[in-house]
Amino acid sequence: MYVILLGLPGAGKGTQAALLKNETGLAHVTTGELFRENIRLGTALGKKAQPFVESGRLVPDEITIGMLLDRISQPDCARGCMLDGFPRNLEQARALDEALAGDGKRIDRAIYISVATGKLVRRLSGRWSCPNCGAVYNEISLPPKTPGVCDNCGFQLEQRKDDRPDAVRTRLEVNLKNLEPLLDYYRAQGKLCEAPGEGDVEDVTRAVRACLEGEH
Repeated sequence: MYVILLGLPGAGKGTQAALLKNETGLAHVTTGELFRENIRLGTALGKKAQPFVESGRLVPDEITIGMLLDRISQPDCARGCMLDGFPRNLEQARALDEALAGDGKRIDRAIYISVATGKLVRRLSGRWSCPNCGAVYNEISLPPKTPGVCDNCGFQLEQRKDDRPDAVRTRLEVNLKNLEPLLDYYRAQGKLCEAPGEGDVEDVTRAVRACLEGEH
């Protein structure tokens, strides 16, 4: 089974994939992980992707899809995988379907973890990190023991500019414009299932699991 996890930043796609990975036997594949691993190993595709990653530009679809096809051919994807972070827009979804078809595969299900924008702003703008050890905290879900201070090393926590409320709202608006056509695309194929993402982590996991089991 090949599954795509859809949702706005902060919806919990990575959290749910990590929780369900062992239970389902489906590997969790993220584009960020793909880029880092291919660059680290110095693969041909990694060398092509490196200048884009280092300059903050989008890696061309043909490079990303090439990495995806190679990744899902590996043994841990024998039962399938959950794709997190790709496709990001309609053009990528179409290109991915075409590439998978040429490899005798297809996307079986697209799971949309839905969370209201206002709640996502609160989640994402509550994120703080330690400039010394890299530890990440969240005012809502994972606060430090002492406000503004890292539990690990005692350094003062910092907030990135793109984690501030106004920047978060702008980022979510941009992502939503790309997400809506994707939802329509997979809905038209009868593959879309919506999992409410505003409850407790366990509640969301149950909803995602129901989608995996075909309960639309």
